[in-house]
Amino acid sequence: MTFGETDSGERVELFKLSGGVEVSIITYGAAVQSVLAPGRDGRRANVALGFPALHGYAANAGHYFGATVGRYANRIAAGRFVLDGVECELSRNDGDNCLHGGARGFDTKVWEVLDTSRGLLALGCTSPDGDMGFPGELETRVEFRLEGAELRIDYHATTSAPTVVNLTNHTCWNLAGEGSGSVDDHVIQLDASLFTPVGPTLIPTGEIARVDGTPFDFREPMAIGARGYDNNLILDGHDGSLVAAARVTHPASGRVLEVMTTEPGMQLYTGTQLDGTLLGTSGRPYRKGDCIALETQHFPDSPNHPEFPPTTLRPGEVFESTTVYRFGAA
Repeated sequence: MTFGETDSGERVELFKLSGGVEVSIITYGAAVQSVLAPGRDGRRANVALGFPALHGYAANAGHYFGATVGRYANRIAAGRFVLDGVECELSRNDGDNCLHGGARGFDTKVWEVLDTSRGLLALGCTSPDGDMGFPGELETRVEFRLEGAELRIDYHATTSAPTVVNLTNHTCWNLAGEGSGSVDDHVIQLDASLFTPVGPTLIPTGEIARVDGTPFDFREPMAIGARGYDNNLILDGHDGSLVAAARVTHPASGRVLEVMTTEPGMQLYTGTQLDGTLLGTSGRPYRKGDCIALETQHFPDSPNHPEFPPTTLRPGEVFESTTVYRFGAA
């Protein structure tokens, strides 16, 4: 069905995948627009922050609700990196840094519909050489599959020239229902023993630190609390296969979200940039601390840190990544 039309006249479509949950995805930003998930009483609530109309996404791109973000998810320091001896200057949209691919990243593009087989939605995006300063023409395909109550997202990308790639989904979750208020009472467990400390602009220092004795130790289930997070944690057991990464529970409703991924890191974000001025799908405001985003990805600023897992993609190679979101009730 039609979700709207951009100012340039591009039609944006909405697709629904139905099973144990109902997932709505729009072609603008290849974004998850809503997820209806049942609690222990069987009642469904929309647990994904978003907007009821296209204008909300176009006017508030900097919040990335539900979007597929790239070419490079997270931050690149000073909007620059050197690859094969060539310095690449990027779009700077986060102070001096490049965030989530720059001012016109993948979250602002209308993706092409490639496949709508039963239980599957595949979307494609071509990013030209030099887009936001990134080298090489990048062909990206994102596949959304719903099996029962599991939403699987598979990412594929190829390039015409050496480049860097880091793709993720930026759905912001509130298991009590979007617009219902703070997620301070959500209980979270993360399989992460290490994290990457950052400086004042959220760029990693290069240090790999243990979570012991820090606010980032969620190895045992605990309430997220009101501290506020926008930090990368290093997932245990990463070997490129699909491994358990996180579990979030809302005690009152019983809703549970489990995350599995092939990625080495996860950015934990709790809506620190929300200020109450945005009205979501429910018509209620989104405020600081009203969501949890679990962005599975490589580490921030990896192109400038050779000690981090590499993000370089070369012609003839295929970037592949998978993340699974499993919904349940307890």
